[in-house]
Amino acid sequence: MISDQAAAAPAPLARPFATAVLFMLAAITVLPCMNVLVRYLSADYSTTQIVWARYVGHLLFALAIFLPGRGLSLLRAQKPGVHIFRSLLMFVCTCLFFLAVRHIEVPVASSINFTSPIIVTALAVPFLGEKVGWRRWVAVLVGFGGALIIIRPGGAESHWAMLCVLGTAFFYAVYQVLTRKYASSDSAETSITYIALIGALIPSFVLPFDYKLPDNALDYGLFALVGFLGGLGHFFVIKAFRLGEASLLSPFNYGQLLMATLLTYLIFGTLPDAMTWLGAGIIVSSGLYITYREAKRTRAPGVAAEAAAPR
Repeated sequence: MISDQAAAAPAPLARPFATAVLFMLAAITVLPCMNVLVRYLSADYSTTQIVWARYVGHLLFALAIFLPGRGLSLLRAQKPGVHIFRSLLMFVCTCLFFLAVRHIEVPVASSINFTSPIIVTALAVPFLGEKVGWRRWVAVLVGFGGALIIIRPGGAESHWAMLCVLGTAFFYAVYQVLTRKYASSDSAETSITYIALIGALIPSFVLPFDYKLPDNALDYGLFALVGFLGGLGHFFVIKAFRLGEASLLSPFNYGQLLMATLLTYLIFGTLPDAMTWLGAGIIVSSGLYITYREAKRTRAPGVAAEAAAPR
């Protein structure tokens, strides 16, 4: 907790937020690296094997970081059923996204996946009882319009894998809604460990029937790196949101698209086409506008009374 004296001093407050931004910048660098490595490994290995490596590495990272300080209490949850369900949602998200990037470029998949915050706004009405005004509903519709520009249903550029990414965005939105609703029940460390544990356990049953031993040291190293980057990226996100406001940090998330584009160009020599850039720009603009409206509402005086009125 920050004391009243510390809250009154601008310099101490600036330092935690600056640190939060650095953690967020690290996260948006690390996570696209993982996704591009997944794309690279998908040329020779099954999605099952890559998902397994991603979560086993994540689990080892979480246990190494959190277990020494928390012990077995790390897995003690007030609402274990909620944690398990949220972990299953995250697992499905990962499987769909990794399956998609076998067939489409990472920047394209990342662009479509950014519809998730837009879906959260729509789901917040029935699941959280929030009132969403016409401005944010327009932003939701415009954001989905951007996704349609990228997908181009029926066009030559369209691919069924794009629907997998929409599935990723939807299930991740449900995950976020549940996180909002039950955020205070347990610690972030417990949450991230449950996600890693469930994600490592499920594909372990399938892996013996769907795997191929890497035939060189580089691929062994890349599998290990995918798992490490997955755990490290989520750790950076947790640290960032502990130090800074979500409404101020969330826009940095869209930097993943630029990093994914740069890495894809450097490794595969490809760039998104003009229509993908247009759709991505619309999706990002809609997401930023929704974030702005939510932040403005949250910080406004008398927000509790205003919450009953549509915005």
